[in-house]
Amino acid sequence: MRPLGPAQRPYQPPADAPRTRRDPAPSVMAYRFQRLWLTPIFRVFLRYGLPVIVILGGLVAYVSNPRNIDHLTAQVEELRRTIEARPEFRVTLLSVNGASPSLAEDIRKTLSLDFPLSSFDLNLPQMKTDLQAMPAVRNAQLRVAADGVLQVDIEERLPELIWQTRDAFLLIDGDGVVIDDLTSRPISAPLPLIGGEGADRAAREALTLIRISAPLADQLRGFVRVGERRWDVILSDGRRIMLPEDNPSFALDRVIALHQAQDILGRDILSIDMRRPDRPTLRLSAGAKENLDMLRGQLVVSGERQG
Repeated sequence: MRPLGPAQRPYQPPADAPRTRRDPAPSVMAYRFQRLWLTPIFRVFLRYGLPVIVILGGLVAYVSNPRNIDHLTAQVEELRRTIEARPEFRVTLLSVNGASPSLAEDIRKTLSLDFPLSSFDLNLPQMKTDLQAMPAVRNAQLRVAADGVLQVDIEERLPELIWQTRDAFLLIDGDGVVIDDLTSRPISAPLPLIGGEGADRAAREALTLIRISAPLADQLRGFVRVGERRWDVILSDGRRIMLPEDNPSFALDRVIALHQAQDILGRDILSIDMRRPDRPTLRLSAGAKENLDMLRGQLVVSGERQG
């Protein structure tokens, strides 16, 4: 075998050279870092806390400059305007359903919308509140349809009674809510007439009495609330049926039954007092009273002659 030359031989330190041993232990900083890395809190901080701090610091540094804030606000407003101006968000028409023509016109005036506009500019809850504040509106529902139509569905209060006050004739519904003035809203069909202080608060009871008095419809003029506690039935010739405070329906039923059986309302009387239902009281006219007194006198004379 051919021996290696001097240049091909591996380096060998001299026999008398001092040997240095490499320390396998880590440095102090590496040791401390390894110890910290074994701590769960430190690992969580490095993985999550430190990035959050860096990001928040960058945001704070960015927003601390007013020019950056103005620029960001302008970009957001421009993006908002761009989105709101898209055709799918445009509202071009108002449709009112369930309302009479006059009420529909009042609704359009109340909303006062200038079309076209963006659906983002519509405050539907506030618009609903404004519509339900109208006397003639019982309930309102608003929604924006897919074809750019603002749909308004109205449950309208319908006048059921005419309430005569000292100042005007008012149209009210069965709940006693004043809808409008009779002169401002003409009606297509005649309505029952009620009057007196507090008659509107007893409108539902008045409607019940009106239904019961259907057999007297040809001579019925209206109902008057007396003392805010009971009703008087007013007939066309001015006669009255005075109803009690409690259970007036029963008392009116008795009067109608008496009339149908004995034609009591066809006689010459001024009023029928039913405030004590067990003891009806009739008030006769002056002529009827004179005739009754004359009849009584004739009966007395006839009895004396027979005696």
